[in-house]
Amino acid sequence: METTDKNVCRMLAVLFAAHGVERVVLSPGSRNVPLMIAMTHEPSVRTDVVVDERSAAFMALGIATASGRPVALVCTSGTALLNYAPAVAEAYYRQIPLIVVSADRPRRWIDQDDSQTIRQPGALASVVKASCDICAESVTSDDEWYANRVINDALINATTGCKGPVHINIQIDEPLGGRTESQLPRQRVVSMTGTQAVPDDRCMAELRDIVAATPRVMVIAGFAAPDALLGSALSRMAAWPNTVVMTESIANIRDSRFIGRIDTAIGGMSDDRLRCLAPDLVITIGGALVSRFVKQFIRRYSPAGHWHVGFTRNTVDCFKALTRRVEADPGLFFDRLIPADRILESMSDYNREWHDMYAGAVKRRDAFACTAPWSDLRAFSIIMRNLPERCALQLSNGTPVRYAQLFAGASAVTRTDCNRGVSGIDGSTSTAVGASLAYVDGPTVFISGDMSAQYDIGALAFRGIPARFKMIVMCNGGGGIFRFIGSTSELPEREALFADPVNFPLRDIAAAYGFRLFSASSPEELERLLPEFMAPGDRPYILAVEGLPRQISAGLLKEYFSV
Repeated sequence: METTDKNVCRMLAVLFAAHGVERVVLSPGSRNVPLMIAMTHEPSVRTDVVVDERSAAFMALGIATASGRPVALVCTSGTALLNYAPAVAEAYYRQIPLIVVSADRPRRWIDQDDSQTIRQPGALASVVKASCDICAESVTSDDEWYANRVINDALINATTGCKGPVHINIQIDEPLGGRTESQLPRQRVVSMTGTQAVPDDRCMAELRDIVAATPRVMVIAGFAAPDALLGSALSRMAAWPNTVVMTESIANIRDSRFIGRIDTAIGGMSDDRLRCLAPDLVITIGGALVSRFVKQFIRRYSPAGHWHVGFTRNTVDCFKALTRRVEADPGLFFDRLIPADRILESMSDYNREWHDMYAGAVKRRDAFACTAPWSDLRAFSIIMRNLPERCALQLSNGTPVRYAQLFAGASAVTRTDCNRGVSGIDGSTSTAVGASLAYVDGPTVFISGDMSAQYDIGALAFRGIPARFKMIVMCNGGGGIFRFIGSTSELPEREALFADPVNFPLRDIAAAYGFRLFSASSPEELERLLPEFMAPGDRPYILAVEGLPRQISAGLLKEYFSV
């Protein structure tokens, strides 16, 4: 079969397939023509074409998150590469393997006023695990060996240990459209045997004894992919009288024994009550926490011990109390720590104290939310209990992810994700669209604020958005989070500088991009429309939740934490 005559571009496509990179997101250009030809002619690789590189990178992030597989990106030379940076940074801090491939001019033309040339090698160095710079044509056998080695090394780096993005820069000389039918020699594939996934038996016994002897143990789970083994082990641990397990909505583990609505539990609690419930040992898993309440709580009442379990690139000490790094797979670690036949007998009633308090807080605050006037809070209380079976929930940053933390949501939600690696609003829609391409077992429901949706409007131009994609836009005038958080809520310049209502003609946008539009501006209308909106259709849907009063919503959220 005829393909590009640039042998290193062909080598890259072959090695992608060998290392499990099955999907590549391409952004058209001229310098990356050989790479695009190589990818589209590799039968084991599926390609999507997304013109905007920033949107393309976030779509690749969504695909990788939902599929659990590495995904590659290919762009042309020049500033195209820099547009990948926000999504690559998010992937770095979420430990998601993106393979960034940038086409480049030959090195001799850099800084020589040639078009579309910048210093590409190392351009993403601060947010990738590794980077390399190679030539597209191998002249000698040593050239070919070198290219094979560094590509294998980059792919191993991305997909093993503490996973994350890598950058492969390829210098491509003209002519760019040359073709050949000659076959590459069989490529060497370098594999890697994993390091130890859990500590040895002696160490595990020691840690188990510490947990069993500690009167007040708190496990806190931040964002992570679903893990059935971890959920099962933590469910057993949550039955211990000395232990409470707290999970965020994007931790993707659920059990009635967990405190799954951390902000509902802790927000507004008195200092005296917090002091009485402070843990002696905190064990954290997963990524950065959404809940500012739990972060402030643990920092204020510092525990005697804090362990973090999971693979990290550096010492993460968010609570200023870290005493032990446990470099291990969390599911395997907790399964070994809490054997199925181990029943802890303890005089501690720490678990009961937390759950008694939690039950009361949930009852009071759910009653408040269900009777609140039309607002962000009321709308979220309705949406979260009407999510469809087997849906994947995607949340934008700002208020959507925080409101979602307050409600239990439908038990049938398969997973919940948000770009919390660096917590930016850019790329939320593109990420959700990418996730919907990879998640095929049900609908992907994306909830966004109007400012975040407008920021990433280009994602809706992608022609391949599946009919199972459903987007809910909270039309609350933009910047709702700035009306709540202490640093900006009282500023006289707040509306002008931080929360200026956005010009977002959603009806026209939906028509232009082929979405069916729904609109709800009251609790009754939202309740009535949601079943039809969530049902399968022949094209993607957008639901505009309108008439949300900006000032009332912020005030109600503060009041919620006082009841």
